[in-house]
Amino acid sequence: MNAGDIAARLDDRLDIEAYADIDASPNGLQVGPASQPVEHVAFAVDAAVETIDRADEAGADLLVTHHGIVWGGMERVTETNYRRVAPLIDNDLALYVAHLPLDGHQSLGNAAGVADLLGLDNRAPFGAMGGEYIGQRGTLSEPQTVSELAGSLEGNIDTGGQPVQVLDFGPSTVEDVAVVTGSGVDWLQEAVETDADVLITGEGKQKAFHEAREQGIHVILAGHYATETFGVQSLQTVAEDWELETTYIDCPTGL
Repeated sequence: MNAGDIAARLDDRLDIEAYADIDASPNGLQVGPASQPVEHVAFAVDAAVETIDRADEAGADLLVTHHGIVWGGMERVTETNYRRVAPLIDNDLALYVAHLPLDGHQSLGNAAGVADLLGLDNRAPFGAMGGEYIGQRGTLSEPQTVSELAGSLEGNIDTGGQPVQVLDFGPSTVEDVAVVTGSGVDWLQEAVETDADVLITGEGKQKAFHEAREQGIHVILAGHYATETFGVQSLQTVAEDWELETTYIDCPTGL
Protein backbone atom coordinates (compact mmCIF):
# COMPACT_ATOMS: atom_id res chain seq x y z
CA MET A 1 0.00 0.00 0.00
CA ASN A 2 1.29 3.52 -0.71
CA ALA A 3 0.66 6.89 0.93
CA GLY A 4 -1.86 7.84 -1.73
CA ASP A 5 -3.88 4.67 -1.16
CA ILE A 6 -4.03 5.26 2.58
CA ALA A 7 -4.82 8.95 2.15
CA ALA A 8 -7.67 8.16 -0.24
CA ARG A 9 -9.14 5.62 2.17
CA LEU A 10 -8.93 8.03 5.11
CA ASP A 11 -10.25 10.94 3.03
CA ASP A 12 -13.30 8.88 2.17
CA ARG A 13 -13.80 7.46 5.67
CA LEU A 14 -13.59 10.91 7.28
CA ASP A 15 -15.42 12.79 4.50
CA ILE A 16 -12.74 15.47 4.48
CA GLU A 17 -14.23 17.25 1.45
CA ALA A 18 -17.22 18.27 3.55
CA TYR A 19 -14.91 20.38 5.74
CA ALA A 20 -12.74 21.86 2.97
CA ASP A 21 -14.33 25.33 3.08
CA ILE A 22 -14.48 25.67 6.87
CA ASP A 23 -11.16 24.27 8.09
CA ALA A 24 -7.98 26.37 8.25
CA SER A 25 -6.05 23.11 8.03
CA PRO A 26 -5.71 21.49 4.59
CA ASN A 27 -6.77 17.96 5.45
CA GLY A 28 -5.32 14.92 3.74
CA LEU A 29 -1.77 14.27 2.63
CA GLN A 30 0.20 17.41 3.58
CA VAL A 31 3.76 16.23 2.90
CA GLY A 32 5.14 13.43 0.76
CA PRO A 33 4.53 11.76 -2.60
CA ALA A 34 1.40 9.69 -3.03
CA SER A 35 3.54 6.96 -4.55
CA GLN A 36 5.57 6.43 -1.37
CA PRO A 37 5.31 2.81 -0.12
CA VAL A 38 3.93 2.52 3.41
CA GLU A 39 4.22 -0.44 5.75
CA HIS A 40 4.42 1.33 9.11
CA VAL A 41 2.19 4.23 10.22
CA ALA A 42 2.74 6.40 13.30
CA PHE A 43 -0.06 8.35 14.96
CA ALA A 44 0.16 11.50 17.11
CA VAL A 45 -2.00 14.46 18.06
CA ASP A 46 0.51 17.08 16.87
CA ALA A 47 2.95 17.27 13.97
CA ALA A 48 5.89 18.74 15.88
CA VAL A 49 9.64 18.18 15.82
CA GLU A 50 9.43 15.67 18.68
CA THR A 51 6.64 13.58 17.18
CA ILE A 52 8.25 13.66 13.73
CA ASP A 53 11.59 12.53 15.17
CA ARG A 54 9.96 9.77 17.20
CA ALA A 55 7.99 8.57 14.19
CA ASP A 56 11.22 8.33 12.22
CA GLU A 57 12.95 6.49 15.09
CA ALA A 58 10.06 4.01 15.14
CA GLY A 59 10.64 3.29 11.46
CA ALA A 60 7.38 4.79 10.24
CA ASP A 61 6.79 5.64 6.59
CA LEU A 62 3.74 7.80 7.31
CA LEU A 63 2.77 10.01 10.25
CA VAL A 64 -0.94 10.68 10.82
CA THR A 65 -1.80 13.65 13.06
CA HIS A 66 -4.75 15.76 14.13
CA HIS A 67 -2.82 19.04 14.07
CA GLY A 68 -0.65 19.44 10.99
CA ILE A 69 1.99 21.93 9.91
CA VAL A 70 -0.05 24.07 7.50
CA TRP A 71 -2.70 26.49 8.74
CA GLY A 72 -4.26 28.79 6.17
CA GLY A 73 -1.33 28.44 3.79
CA MET A 74 2.45 28.40 4.04
CA GLU A 75 4.33 31.25 2.38
CA ARG A 76 7.84 30.30 3.47
CA VAL A 77 9.57 27.15 4.66
CA THR A 78 11.75 28.81 7.29
CA GLU A 79 12.19 28.67 11.08
CA THR A 80 9.46 26.46 12.63
CA ASN A 81 8.11 25.36 9.26
CA TYR A 82 11.60 24.34 8.12
CA ARG A 83 12.33 22.46 11.35
CA ARG A 84 9.22 20.37 10.77
CA VAL A 85 9.24 19.96 7.00
CA ALA A 86 12.96 19.17 6.62
CA PRO A 87 13.01 15.94 8.70
CA LEU A 88 9.88 14.70 6.95
CA ILE A 89 11.55 15.06 3.57
CA ASP A 90 15.01 13.97 4.72
CA ASN A 91 13.64 10.75 6.22
CA ASP A 92 11.04 9.95 3.55
CA LEU A 93 8.29 10.33 6.14
CA ALA A 94 4.94 11.35 4.70
CA LEU A 95 2.41 13.38 6.72
CA TYR A 96 -1.38 12.95 6.69
CA VAL A 97 -3.58 15.37 8.65
CA ALA A 98 -7.21 15.20 9.77
CA HIS A 99 -8.33 18.22 11.78
CA LEU A 100 -12.03 19.16 11.91
CA PRO A 101 -13.12 15.96 10.14
CA LEU A 102 -11.57 14.01 13.00
CA ASP A 103 -13.22 16.22 15.60
CA GLY A 104 -16.64 15.70 14.13
CA HIS A 105 -16.70 12.11 12.91
CA GLN A 106 -19.54 10.50 14.81
CA SER A 107 -17.83 7.16 15.46
CA LEU A 108 -14.07 7.71 14.97
CA GLY A 109 -13.78 11.31 16.13
CA ASN A 110 -12.48 12.99 19.25
CA ALA A 111 -15.90 13.94 20.62
CA ALA A 112 -17.15 10.41 19.91
CA GLY A 113 -14.20 9.08 21.90
CA VAL A 114 -15.12 11.21 24.90
CA ALA A 115 -18.73 10.04 24.56
CA ASP A 116 -17.54 6.43 24.43
CA LEU A 117 -15.47 6.95 27.57
CA LEU A 118 -18.44 8.36 29.44
CA GLY A 119 -20.88 5.81 28.05
CA LEU A 120 -23.25 8.41 26.62
CA ASP A 121 -26.55 7.24 25.16
CA ASN A 122 -28.94 8.93 22.70
CA ARG A 123 -26.08 10.52 20.79
CA ALA A 124 -26.46 13.21 18.16
CA PRO A 125 -24.15 15.58 16.30
CA PHE A 126 -23.31 18.80 18.13
CA GLY A 127 -21.14 21.84 17.48
CA ALA A 128 -22.51 23.27 14.26
CA MET A 129 -19.91 24.85 11.97
CA GLY A 130 -20.54 25.81 8.37
CA GLY A 131 -23.18 23.15 7.85
CA GLU A 132 -21.08 20.42 9.47
CA TYR A 133 -20.55 19.33 13.09
CA ILE A 134 -17.40 19.08 15.14
CA GLY A 135 -18.80 17.55 18.32
CA GLN A 136 -21.36 15.21 19.81
CA ARG A 137 -23.98 15.22 22.55
CA GLY A 138 -25.71 12.54 24.54
CA THR A 139 -27.07 11.49 27.91
CA LEU A 140 -25.46 9.75 30.86
CA SER A 141 -26.97 6.42 31.85
CA GLU A 142 -27.48 7.83 35.36
CA PRO A 143 -27.39 11.41 36.61
CA GLN A 144 -24.22 12.37 38.50
CA THR A 145 -22.61 15.45 39.94
CA VAL A 146 -20.34 17.51 37.76
CA SER A 147 -17.46 16.65 40.10
CA GLU A 148 -18.05 12.95 39.54
CA LEU A 149 -18.14 13.50 35.79
CA ALA A 150 -14.91 15.50 35.89
CA GLY A 151 -13.34 12.76 38.00
CA SER A 152 -14.26 10.14 35.40
CA LEU A 153 -12.41 12.17 32.79
CA GLU A 154 -9.38 12.93 34.94
CA GLY A 155 -8.97 9.29 35.85
CA ASN A 156 -9.04 8.07 32.25
CA ILE A 157 -7.25 10.63 30.07
CA ASP A 158 -3.67 11.87 30.00
CA THR A 159 -3.84 15.47 31.22
CA GLY A 160 -0.08 15.80 31.48
CA GLY A 161 -0.33 16.04 35.26
CA GLN A 162 -2.73 18.99 35.13
CA PRO A 163 -6.11 18.93 36.92
CA VAL A 164 -9.39 18.91 35.05
CA GLN A 165 -11.01 22.29 35.67
CA VAL A 166 -14.71 22.76 36.35
CA LEU A 167 -16.83 25.90 36.01
CA ASP A 168 -19.51 24.75 38.45
CA PHE A 169 -22.51 26.86 37.50
CA GLY A 170 -25.12 24.30 36.43
CA PRO A 171 -27.63 21.98 38.10
CA SER A 172 -26.81 19.83 41.13
CA THR A 173 -26.71 16.71 38.95
CA VAL A 174 -26.02 16.42 35.24
CA GLU A 175 -27.43 14.09 32.62
CA ASP A 176 -27.35 15.89 29.25
CA VAL A 177 -23.77 16.30 28.03
CA ALA A 178 -22.37 18.27 25.06
CA VAL A 179 -18.82 17.69 23.83
CA VAL A 180 -16.56 19.76 21.58
CA THR A 181 -12.95 18.78 22.12
CA GLY A 182 -9.92 21.06 21.97
CA SER A 183 -11.01 24.70 22.04
CA GLY A 184 -14.79 24.44 22.17
CA VAL A 185 -16.18 27.09 24.51
CA ASP A 186 -17.49 29.04 21.52
CA TRP A 187 -20.25 26.42 21.40
CA LEU A 188 -21.45 27.24 24.92
CA GLN A 189 -24.56 28.99 23.59
CA GLU A 190 -25.46 25.99 21.45
CA ALA A 191 -25.10 23.82 24.55
CA VAL A 192 -27.52 26.09 26.40
CA GLU A 193 -29.99 26.13 23.51
CA THR A 194 -30.00 22.33 23.31
CA ASP A 195 -30.62 22.03 27.07
CA ALA A 196 -27.26 20.50 27.93
CA ASP A 197 -26.35 20.48 31.62
CA VAL A 198 -22.62 20.55 30.91
CA LEU A 199 -20.25 21.35 28.05
CA ILE A 200 -17.06 19.31 27.98
CA THR A 201 -14.14 20.79 26.07
CA GLY A 202 -10.38 21.09 26.29
CA GLU A 203 -9.41 24.66 27.07
CA GLY A 204 -11.28 27.79 28.08
CA LYS A 205 -11.50 31.47 27.29
CA GLN A 206 -11.99 34.30 29.76
CA LYS A 207 -15.51 35.05 28.53
CA ALA A 208 -16.67 31.48 29.23
CA PHE A 209 -16.63 32.01 33.00
CA HIS A 210 -19.26 34.74 33.02
CA GLU A 211 -21.29 33.29 30.16
CA ALA A 212 -21.55 29.93 31.93
CA ARG A 213 -22.43 31.50 35.28
CA GLU A 214 -25.06 33.80 33.78
CA GLN A 215 -26.73 30.96 31.87
CA GLY A 216 -26.52 28.30 34.56
CA ILE A 217 -24.46 25.66 32.79
CA HIS A 218 -21.39 23.69 33.83
CA VAL A 219 -18.21 23.70 31.76
CA ILE A 220 -15.51 21.04 32.12
CA LEU A 221 -12.04 21.92 30.78
CA ALA A 222 -10.18 18.62 30.44
CA GLY A 223 -7.22 19.76 28.34
CA HIS A 224 -6.86 20.47 24.63
CA TYR A 225 -4.36 17.67 24.08
CA ALA A 226 -6.07 15.22 26.42
CA THR A 227 -9.47 15.51 24.73
CA GLU A 228 -7.97 15.10 21.26
CA THR A 229 -6.09 11.83 21.63
CA PHE A 230 -9.15 9.74 20.81
CA GLY A 231 -9.41 10.38 17.09
CA VAL A 232 -5.87 9.45 16.08
CA GLN A 233 -6.07 6.33 18.25
CA SER A 234 -9.27 5.34 16.44
CA LEU A 235 -7.48 5.78 13.12
CA GLN A 236 -4.65 3.62 14.44
CA THR A 237 -7.16 0.81 14.94
CA VAL A 238 -8.43 1.33 11.39
CA ALA A 239 -4.86 1.09 10.04
CA GLU A 240 -4.28 -2.11 11.99
CA ASP A 241 -7.41 -3.53 10.38
CA TRP A 242 -5.70 -2.79 7.06
CA GLU A 243 -2.80 -4.96 8.28
CA LEU A 244 -0.37 -2.07 8.63
CA GLU A 245 2.21 -1.89 11.41
CA THR A 246 1.44 1.03 13.73
CA THR A 247 2.94 3.12 16.52
CA TYR A 248 1.17 5.60 18.77
CA ILE A 249 3.29 8.55 19.90
CA ASP A 250 2.04 10.13 23.12
CA CYS A 251 3.38 13.64 23.67
CA PRO A 252 1.14 15.31 26.27
CA THR A 253 1.36 19.08 26.62
CA GLY A 254 -0.61 19.54 29.85
CA LEU A 255 -2.61 22.21 28.04
